Amino acid sequence: MIFGRVKPLDAILATAEKKSLHRSLGAIQLMLFGIGCIIGTGIFVLTAAGAQKAGPGLMLAFAIAGAICIVAALCYAEIAAMIPVAGSAYTYTYSVMGELLAWTVGWALVLEYAVAASAVSVGWSGYLNGLITEFFGYGLPAFLSGAPLALGGIEGGLINLPAVFIALLVTGLLMIGTSESAKVNAVLVAIKVTALTAFIILTLPQVEMEKFNPFLPAGVFGGFGTGLGAVGAAATIFFAYVGFDAVSTAAEETKNPQRNVPIGLIGSLLFCTIFYILVAAGAVGTIGGQPIMGPNGVPFPAGSEELARQCATFSANTLPLVCSDEALAHVLRQIGFSGIGNLLGIAAFVALPSVILVLLFAQTRIFFVMSRDGLLPEGLSKIHPKWKTPYVVTAITGVVVAFAAALLPVGKLADIANAGTLFAFMMVAIAVMMLRKVEPNRKRVFRTPALWFVGPATVAGCIFLFFNLPFEAMLVLPIWGAIGLVIYFLYGYRKSHLGRGIVVVHESEVQDIDPGIPGVDDEDRR
Repeated sequence: MIFGRVKPLDAILATAEKKSLHRSLGAIQLMLFGIGCIIGTGIFVLTAAGAQKAGPGLMLAFAIAGAICIVAALCYAEIAAMIPVAGSAYTYTYSVMGELLAWTVGWALVLEYAVAASAVSVGWSGYLNGLITEFFGYGLPAFLSGAPLALGGIEGGLINLPAVFIALLVTGLLMIGTSESAKVNAVLVAIKVTALTAFIILTLPQVEMEKFNPFLPAGVFGGFGTGLGAVGAAATIFFAYVGFDAVSTAAEETKNPQRNVPIGLIGSLLFCTIFYILVAAGAVGTIGGQPIMGPNGVPFPAGSEELARQCATFSANTLPLVCSDEALAHVLRQIGFSGIGNLLGIAAFVALPSVILVLLFAQTRIFFVMSRDGLLPEGLSKIHPKWKTPYVVTAITGVVVAFAAALLPVGKLADIANAGTLFAFMMVAIAVMMLRKVEPNRKRVFRTPALWFVGPATVAGCIFLFFNLPFEAMLVLPIWGAIGLVIYFLYGYRKSHLGRGIVVVHESEVQDIDPGIPGVDDEDRR
């Protein structure tokens, strides 16, 4: 039976026990760690796409996405602390629901991380081009700075060359084993938080209340499959919160996890939600954030050819928020703070490559673990003799990420990434509830409070947001999943180590390959 292929939890936990991580993190440290992981690309890049979907209701969208993240995070924390191994939701599912469902989750995570890295690359490109234009008076030619118009890019666009460059550069660094240290990571976090704090301080005093009217031009619900309205925007900007799972996985290194993990998770998510709402209020309240409407009175879809054509009719000085590729820097320039706007652009330019690094790192590790389990060709998990990195899978990932970044706008990429993310988080919540039933006496470092509510709320929230993505983004997940199932039944089902009676847990090998976890110094790796 396919559903009977369950990776033995005892074998996984026995391997994890050997890591013997030191419990040193308190609630405040965990919360600060969470803030650093969460604040990243989404708020710098997706503000424009979110405003096109919801207008000023973008503020409500951040609250909706944040609330669903909180219940998902609490589920994630229990299973991450209980099964602290590589592979994330893929491994959790393998140990509870069996190989077939684990494959679907791993395959979805491959999509999530790769597409998310593409989205960040496109966002970085927007800030780079904005800085070049500001400092030199002209930007890169259209055919080198954006995706084709037919794909929702820009007039005259052919390829987003800067996005391709940064994706391949970071891929190259990962292949030779380069990872930023904890000290560098801390500096980058400080730069991001300082830049957004400065944005809030400068914009809020200039907010004009009439800019918020109408508050919900597309309503709360724009309609399932439209990606519009406050809920449609929440489905897109869910991307801005992804990163909290890193906090969950730190549960095994936390003092008094039953108390400190909820404080760290909920505290960091609440802080970021309030932070995001204030940033949205500052952006919309100063230069306006009303969507560009189509002839039927409905906003043009974000990332669509129609919207791109409308945006091309504006000059640089009159460009609406919803048309900007570097929304926050654009807002500051529009209200007379060009110098600080440029500094914010530089902050994004400097900090965003580290986000790409983390996303590519996570994607290659998921691929690596699936290959080591025999579900994908083992040649993909080949380690370079000199660099000690899984260079084959890293190179393949980098090429795919660069290709997507070259041809698609950031809003579409974020929606596709969220489809995979929402599916994975839903499966984690189901796994936590199932484990409570089948392994009630298993040691749990952290127990999700009120699981009877939190678990179903996570499942319902993820499904709800998924059906509020644009229809095209919703289609990507089942199509990608169908491709994955074909690969599984043609290859993985026959070659699976577990299916052939070989119980192997490769956690030690995953821990030993380079680079280490981005943002963690070598002396801290245990």
